Amino acid sequence: MNTDIRCNEEVIRDYQQRVSEFSAEAHKILSRFETATKSRVMSVDESLRQLTGLSLSQDALFREALNCISFGLYRSAHVAAWQAFMDFLEQKLASDGLMKLRQVRPKWPQNKSIEELREQFPEFQLLEVARDVGLLSKNATKSLQGMLSTRNDCAHPSHYSPSLNSALGYVTDLIDRIVALQRKKY
Repeated sequence: MNTDIRCNEEVIRDYQQRVSEFSAEAHKILSRFETATKSRVMSVDESLRQLTGLSLSQDALFREALNCISFGLYRSAHVAAWQAFMDFLEQKLASDGLMKLRQVRPKWPQNKSIEELREQFPEFQLLEVARDVGLLSKNATKSLQGMLSTRNDCAHPSHYSPSLNSALGYVTDLIDRIVALQRKKY
């Protein structure tokens, strides 16, 4: 009897593995087609799964962005993904106890934490500081400032109406930028 149960469990595990592999392959194939929203989101989700070192809140925000895309809430997806990216960047800035930040911005309040600085200084300035301490290149800073502008268009009343493609591209770009930042020694 125990042998039959173990045999059935092995068959079930094998079946689950095959279904999982089939599903992954199907999503990979379908993600090439613009109308296959779920498969395209799954493709970005795979990129997110390969990303390590995110905090729980950063991971949750990226997953929220992907859920927003699944439901056609493209403006919300931009906002959630930007939050995740900025949180990661700010944590990276603070990873040395804000020493480098204080060196390049000596007139900024010296006893502030990153949480207090994010409340006091706009994200545009935090991007510039990230460039000045060597986390971002000049080109990356300009690109991210453009992405911040897009996020602002999504977060505030505007005529901007992003598409599925732009939302997926935006989230993917931010994930790729985190990968690049993770490789940087700081």
